[in-house]
Amino acid sequence: MAKGRPSLPFAHPLNYSEPIRILETYFFDTENEPGDGRHNRYLNVAGFFPILVTRDPAVIRAIATRSGDRDGALDRDTLQTVGIARATGTDTLLYANGSAWKRQRKLATPPFGKTSLFQPERFHEFEATFRVTAKKRLQVLRDRLAASGQTSMRVALEPEIQSVVLEMLVNNFFGAEVPEDEIRNRYVGAVQRVIDHIVRDTVFNKVGIPIRRWPNLTQRIINGKADYAEFEKLTDLSLEPRKARKGLWSQFESDVPDAALRSNIKVFLAGALEATTSYATWAISHLSRNLPAQETLYEEVRDVEDFTPDKLDDLKFLMQVLNETLRLTPALYFLPRRATVDTTIETADGRSLTMPAGTHIMLDIWHANRSEEFWGVNATGSPALEFVPQRWAAMAQTSRGSNDSLHFGFGHGPRFCPGRHLGQMEVCLVVAAMVKLFRFKAVNAGYDVHAGVSTKPIDKALVDLEPRAL
Repeated sequence: MAKGRPSLPFAHPLNYSEPIRILETYFFDTENEPGDGRHNRYLNVAGFFPILVTRDPAVIRAIATRSGDRDGALDRDTLQTVGIARATGTDTLLYANGSAWKRQRKLATPPFGKTSLFQPERFHEFEATFRVTAKKRLQVLRDRLAASGQTSMRVALEPEIQSVVLEMLVNNFFGAEVPEDEIRNRYVGAVQRVIDHIVRDTVFNKVGIPIRRWPNLTQRIINGKADYAEFEKLTDLSLEPRKARKGLWSQFESDVPDAALRSNIKVFLAGALEATTSYATWAISHLSRNLPAQETLYEEVRDVEDFTPDKLDDLKFLMQVLNETLRLTPALYFLPRRATVDTTIETADGRSLTMPAGTHIMLDIWHANRSEEFWGVNATGSPALEFVPQRWAAMAQTSRGSNDSLHFGFGHGPRFCPGRHLGQMEVCLVVAAMVKLFRFKAVNAGYDVHAGVSTKPIDKALVDLEPRAL
């Protein structure tokens, strides 16, 4: 190991909470290295499994496209998700591979797809209830501010967004009727603590015994079991409306038992507090540090009352804000893959890369999207490390096509995020409602990143908030 590297190149008990630093280790002192080596690093040390880490967008795209259930395709690496599997079950879209993954995709994803979600009648129903939920919950902040007699207040917005997003999924999408205060005060905290345990469990629990089977030796274990019980209860509440075909269940044409769906429902619930919350929180966090962009977005959405697919297509700046959010601060900061056989991939620009069987692959989305070479001034007209929504308009006016500007925010290829369209709708509505109701300015000039299952602002989007005139 070269002196000065930020971390050891693998997770262990002292560095597991800093996964982005682990990825940085692979590219330490490579900026002046010639050839592809500065973006593609292969580590093969005796006693360890071989690892390929890449921040090359063309290689990321080729490997992600090659993933799937075909012979010789790259599997999703389960090494980093054993803790999730112990919490949710292994029969999920997140964990399964091969034919098992294909069955799960066929079983669980149809209601989340664009074809189902964007049917005019169905979309209007979900959009209207989602929009009312977002506005109602944010109105609580306005009422709290009015009651204080102050013109502004300081608030961390991430917990507010968590409550809104989870309520949207549980009540508006799954069709449950869980009181908002229960979601906020009971379930958000419990599910978040389960997620935090999942990260620790992946690193520390080498024996593989799930927490429900641990003896009650400490208060921490007792509390952890209680949180898992709340997670199970919320899963029950999300499945219960299936009998009356409420919410998405009206689109679900299958007679499989609830038990076959349970693991994926847990993944979707955890995903609401992770990926969707990350996406919305980062968008608002960036806008709180770019007040001109915030005002430009306000002018675009101020008179929009419903967000139909046609309306969303017309909200060009909102889409630029969201694309720039996913580029600069993607929730999914890396995508894990594994070569089950000797595999050679070819990139769109004619390069080839061979990965021996057993290679663990980390597609480093975070650093690919922040590379000046791929996303900087020469490539897009703006520095890579700055939040500049207008870069997407500038790129659209050049010869750079959509295939050259993938931010991989929802993954890519056959294993892209099944909740992409639902998550995009939720975030559009939360961000638009926030901008219409408030002006908000970041308390901290810069932002630090917390990375666990997904990335979040370490200050939880701490802002000074003031209401706009209605």
